[in-house]
Amino acid sequence: MPPQMIWFFVSIAFSFIAWGNVTARYIWPELRLRSRVEALSPLLVLHSFRFIGLAVLVPGVVSPDLPPTFAHFVAYGDIIAAILALFSLLLLPSAAGVAAAWIFNLWGTAELLNVFYQGNHSGLLAGQLGATFFLPTLIVPLLLITHGLGFRILLGHEKESVTNKIRQPSQGAVGQF
Repeated sequence: MPPQMIWFFVSIAFSFIAWGNVTARYIWPELRLRSRVEALSPLLVLHSFRFIGLAVLVPGVVSPDLPPTFAHFVAYGDIIAAILALFSLLLLPSAAGVAAAWIFNLWGTAELLNVFYQGNHSGLLAGQLGATFFLPTLIVPLLLITHGLGFRILLGHEKESVTNKIRQPSQGAVGQF
């Protein structure tokens, strides 16, 4: 394995550790208190920026040696994910929005994992990414972690959060528990 790839994978590992810390300390404690719709919204807004993957198609931003098949997987997969995230946000207060969020989360996760596979399969070298080196080393770990949060929210937030229920006054008779 070329030394540049070792540093590439070390960067990705450290990014997972750093974003995992940020998520555990700051993001999840806030999102877990929200209803499903309120918790999904910021994650979908974040993923609406996945259009940035189109950068791999811009000459001069990446090496001319970047495998074109890999570039197409990244660019088109990411733009589809961004469109699905925006579509989910548009529909989200409804049941159709929750269904769209499921489709987005499944697509987005599979797309990111497929890009890692395609990069490995095509013999991608970190230097071929050029200026987009920061995408897999900084952004993709955050996106994968937030996809995990998305699944957790979709699976566990079927109703209002417990905290929201506690905050609301009871509608029942006085003295009922």
